[in-house]
Amino acid sequence: MTKRHGYALLAAIIAVVVALSAAIYAGVAADDGSGGTQNHVARDRTPGNSAAPASTGTWVGAWSASPVGAEPGTETTGMAGHSVRNVVHASAGGTSARVTLSNLYGQQPLTITHATIAVAATVNTAAATTDTMRRLTFGGSTSVVVPAGAQVMSDAVRVRIPYGSDVLVTTYSPTESGPVTYHPHARQVSYVAEGDLTEDVSGTAYTEQTVYWRYLTALDVLSDDSAGTVVVLGDSLTDGVTSTVGANHRWTDVLSERLRAAAGSGSAPRYSVVNQGISGNQVLAAGLGRPADNPSGLSRFGRDVLDRTNVKAVVIDLGINDILRNPSHVDPTTVTDGLRKLVREAHARGLRVVGATLMPFQGHRGYTSGREAVRQAVNAEIRGGKVYDAVVDFDQALRDPYNPRRLRADYDSGDHLHPSDKGYKRMAEVFDLGDLKGSVSAEL
Repeated sequence: MTKRHGYALLAAIIAVVVALSAAIYAGVAADDGSGGTQNHVARDRTPGNSAAPASTGTWVGAWSASPVGAEPGTETTGMAGHSVRNVVHASAGGTSARVTLSNLYGQQPLTITHATIAVAATVNTAAATTDTMRRLTFGGSTSVVVPAGAQVMSDAVRVRIPYGSDVLVTTYSPTESGPVTYHPHARQVSYVAEGDLTEDVSGTAYTEQTVYWRYLTALDVLSDDSAGTVVVLGDSLTDGVTSTVGANHRWTDVLSERLRAAAGSGSAPRYSVVNQGISGNQVLAAGLGRPADNPSGLSRFGRDVLDRTNVKAVVIDLGINDILRNPSHVDPTTVTDGLRKLVREAHARGLRVVGATLMPFQGHRGYTSGREAVRQAVNAEIRGGKVYDAVVDFDQALRDPYNPRRLRADYDSGDHLHPSDKGYKRMAEVFDLGDLKGSVSAEL
């Protein structure tokens, strides 16, 4: 073999190695980090989508809200002929994004012909930052039909989502679609405009305001600063009822800020936080209807927790409504047995579970000495390490030291059940970030 032929052979070998390396890299970058737990109608499909992500990272949940029921007054027309601009707050930053839309409570197919995502120009506004407006696609198409009872995930779109930013997700449906699937206690103002104004940047036509989130149930980002997602399952105390509207003062928002500030130092993980609280939610019982309004914690655990993107840990703060909403006194064992079922489901996925004690509510209209006894019994089981892998003691942190059956005055919103903004902040402050990491208990 001549020297020239040798050089040619060597060049060919190098070219093959480079090509193989590129193929391997592309395969790794395409991993969406969902761990195979998503069961949406459409998955992230990048072919044919010119806005598909070019960078690497980890897919995490940046925001989420549980579908609660069918919005009253939308039974026939839905939001036909209107642009719905949801405003959500990102608990993680990233270089690409995708969303999940739900028609869980619809009675007929929901046709979305136009959908966009953008970063808000400022907080609490319908206006977008001009260069962030992106059109969303679904399986490569700009329109999608979401069957009744189903949900759909968009394709990934390249857009920089800063941590802590407000994000605008806008949908337009030209046809009547029946009841709107919604989350009623958003504690965030969103907007509606007549006609197809999904790509409107100014926001001036969005004159109708609402404190509902409609259709949208999740925002994921391809993150360069988070390694996974913490999912918080709860009731109104997690939903943030009584917290200041538009201020992101839910305790989960403050927990997200603490995790961000810790930035993986010490035992604190680099996790985003998504809130799956539903006001009035119970561990065991659900509302009326099919599918049920306000589904129980047990019935929604798979969809709202296990199917979230790249879940690393679960936090549960449920049980107080099982006590408050039963006409006869519930057996505390019934509540703790239900909580253990949730924990077992999480453990089957290898997920660690942190659970909260139930906070006091003396002075609330539902308070009785019998219900207080049940709360104390449930808390004794939780504190005894017989329910969760780790415990955050919200009861101890927020109760009045002179009367432990009620909330401390400055932590009380005034209804003697839900915390004030200061109370929500206190809940996040007593959370041990290190508890989100570690092994699961062998047996509880």
